[in-house]
Formats: sequence, C-alpha cells, structure tokens
Amino acid sequence: MATLSEKPGQRYTVPDWHTNSHLISADAEHQRSASHRIRQEGRVLSNETNNQAKWDEHDNRTRLAERISGVTRWKETLDKCLADINAEIDGLAKVKEAAECALQAKNLPLDVSIECLTLRESRCAIDLVGDSVSEELHKEVKVIEKAKRELQEKVREAFEQLCLLQEARQQLSSDHRDKVEALDIDLNCLSLSVNSPNISFKVNPTRVPGGSVTVDEWERYSQCNKERAEAEMKASTLLREATQLTIAQTNNELEAQRVATEFAFRKRIRDLDRAYDELKWQEKNTLEEIAEMEKDIQRLEADFRRKIQDLKVAHTRLETRTCRSNMELCRDQVQYGLTDEVRELEGSIRVLKQKLAESQDALDALYRQHHRIQKDMGYKANSLMLDNKCMDIRKKLLVPAEKPVPQLDTFNRTSNRPLSPPSSEQRALA
Repeated sequence: MATLSEKPGQRYTVPDWHTNSHLISADAEHQRSASHRIRQEGRVLSNETNNQAKWDEHDNRTRLAERISGVTRWKETLDKCLADINAEIDGLAKVKEAAECALQAKNLPLDVSIECLTLRESRCAIDLVGDSVSEELHKEVKVIEKAKRELQEKVREAFEQLCLLQEARQQLSSDHRDKVEALDIDLNCLSLSVNSPNISFKVNPTRVPGGSVTVDEWERYSQCNKERAEAEMKASTLLREATQLTIAQTNNELEAQRVATEFAFRKRIRDLDRAYDELKWQEKNTLEEIAEMEKDIQRLEADFRRKIQDLKVAHTRLETRTCRSNMELCRDQVQYGLTDEVRELEGSIRVLKQKLAESQDALDALYRQHHRIQKDMGYKANSLMLDNKCMDIRKKLLVPAEKPVPQLDTFNRTSNRPLSPPSSEQRALA
C-alpha cells in the first residue's frame, strides 16, 4: 500500500505566515520612509551647498575686485611718486652741477689773492708792515676758502642726497613692479571660471606661503616707501634751496668786509673770560651734583641690600611652610600674601638694580663731564694767555701816523681806490 511522503523541515503555522507578511510590509514601509527622508535631505544639502558655493564665489570675486582696485590705487600713487622723485633727482643734479661750477669759479679769485699776497711779500724795510691791504687780502683768502668749503660741503650733501633719492626710487620701483605683477595675477584669478581650461586640483592649496605678510604689513610697507620717498624729496628740496642760497651768499661774501682784527681779539677775550667764568660755575655745580649722586647711590645700594634680605626671608617662609603635613598644606592667605610679597620684592629689586645702573652711568657721565670741564678750562686759560699776548704783539703792526700812504700802486700803475665805508653790521659791532 502506497504511503504519503512529506518534505522534511520545519512547518510554520498560518499565523506565522501572516506575521511574516506583515513584517515584510512594515520593513518596506520603513525603508521607503528612510529613503524619502534621505532624498529630501540630499536635495536640501544640494541646494545649500550650491547656494553657499555660489555666494562664496561671488564674495571672493568681489574681494578680488576690491583688492585689484586697492592695488591699482597704490600703483597709481607709486606712479606719481616715481615721477616726482625723478623730477627731484633731475633738479638736484642740476643744482649740484651749478654748485660745482660755482666751486670751480672760486679758483680764479683765490689764485689772484694769493698772487697779490705773494707779490706784497717782496716789499722791503719799513714797507713790510701788516697794513690794511694785507689784512683785506688775508680776509679775502679766508672768505674764498670758507666759500669753497661750504660749496664743497653742499656738493657732498647733494651727492649723498642723490644716492638716498636713487635708493628710495629703487625701492619704489621694486614695489611698483611687484604691484604690477600682483595685478596681473589677480586679474587672471578674476577671469577664472568653471569653464576655464587651465583649472585643476593643486597640492595643499590652502597652505600659508612662506614669507607671506598681513594686509596691514602690506599697507605699511607701501606707505613707508611712499613716506620715505616724500621725506627724501622734501630733504632734497630743502637742500636745493640751501645750496642755491649758499651759492648766492658765497658770491656776496666775496665782497663783504670783516670786522677789524683788534676788535675781534677784544671780543674774543671777553667771550673767553665769560666762558671761563661759566666753566668755573659749571665745575662747582657738577662737583655738588657728583656728591649728591654718590649719596643717592649709597642709599639705593642700602635699599637694594635690604630688599635682598627681605626676599630671603620671604623665600625661607615659603619654603618652610611647604613642610606642613596633610590637610595643613593648604593655599591659605599667608601663602598668597607671601607669594605676592616675593613678586613685589623681585620687582622692586629689578627696578632698584636698573636705577642703580642708571645712577652709576649718570655718575660716570658727571665724572667725564667734570674732566671735560677741567680740560676745557685749561684750553680757555691757554687761549686767554695767547690772545692777550697776540694783542701786545699786534701793537707793532700799526702804521705810524706820520707815514704817508702812497696814492699810486707801483705794480699796476693805477690809483688806489678809497676804502668803502663800514657797513651797518660793523658800526653796530664797533
């Protein structure tokens, strides 16, 4: 008789079958809900990132445009400054050339004056006296030499100022070239877009380049270059005016007259007397100040030593209190007070040490000044002796009143011109 075969395995009930169907439906609903939520979040994220990228790119384009505008303004400023400094260099070079010509022109009158003095040395016997003509010739030589020194100094200053102007121009030119290059780079960056053919990923593009500076430093650098160029141009303008004035003054001084030598000696002796008395008074005050400074230094040293001892006491107290046991080792008000005391004492010691060094430097300076005053007093005493001796010797140079002055120059065979009247300055000094 045939038998019914059954498939081996677990048999489920109808409720299990319904439960499984409900679970599959619930899982499907859950997955669809999660998928819908993720899709919505993706759309929101896409919109947000698109908007953010759009606005970031817009903001950076605006920043690039503003940066280009700022660099352009500075470039134009440097253009004007370069034009001004080039004009100033040309003007100063012309004035320097004029000063060199004026310096060269002083050689002829100097040669004439020296030749006249050399010829007058050929006079013999009683005619070999220091008369007014010799004095005027010597004065003329001194005036010409002084004028040459002043003109030479102006030529030297003009040369140095030209070097400074050229250095400032070089700095401006370098800054100008950098700004032109930066403009080209920023304009190229401004022209880039997603459709540009030369865009690509770079290695670590957000790194801070070595040697980069802040915007304030960039601004200060260009401002300093501009201010330096303006300062050099202002100094050059003043030097040009001073050089032109010196040229005019030296030409006028060749015709001016000096105060009489005897009056200059008397005035010099009076000045030396006053200077000697002033030095005596300065020496007295300096010695008093040295004594006061030495006392103050001693007081400061005593205060310094006391502060050292006080600091030792505070240190010892703090160190001793570290031996407290268990909960007694607390940071109480005494601990804070001792700590503050140590800090105050250390600050006081630093200040006292600095003040001691300053006081000692001041005392050394006073000693040097006292030595300088004593040396200068010796110079003044020696000058007074020499000037008084010169005044006695110069009495031998006076031309006797009865000796007639020749009216005819035997060398040039021309009549002597009358002396010009004294100037108002000479009358005032007399």
